[in-house]
Amino acid sequence: MSLESVKQYFKDNNLSLEIIQMGQSTATVELAANALGVEPALIAKTMAFKLKDRNILILSEGDAKIDNRKFKDYFHTKAKMLSADEVLEFTGHPVGGVCPFGLKTQMDTYLDESLKKFEYVYPAAGSRNSAVKITPEELSNVTSGTWVDVCK
Repeated sequence: MSLESVKQYFKDNNLSLEIIQMGQSTATVELAANALGVEPALIAKTMAFKLKDRNILILSEGDAKIDNRKFKDYFHTKAKMLSADEVLEFTGHPVGGVCPFGLKTQMDTYLDESLKKFEYVYPAAGSRNSAVKITPEELSNVTSGTWVDVCK
């Protein structure tokens, strides 16, 4: 169902993005990079966080980690990730397939500056064996994402 919601989102928004479906798992950065034949950094890792008043998504390059100080300075709270059950409940996507497209509930999307250095990145597409090839600029436009610097 999650992959279908991404397909429908692309259709509803007249996006000509192609979903790449693979016969192997892309549920982790390493698996996705191997399946796509790219460096792990090119995987646009989507992480779901709980703020005091809302849930958000942050996309970063695949091998980046959240910098707790930067996160707290920007969002004025500690970084607390949603549980796997909460991720599925709020995004409609399973962990390993979480992406900023076709969300079950509206969530603000933040794009870490680490993505800007790449020509293309590969976020998941709603399932544990799918991805989308997209430029960081397109990703920003499609998600109405806000650029932030919250990774190390």
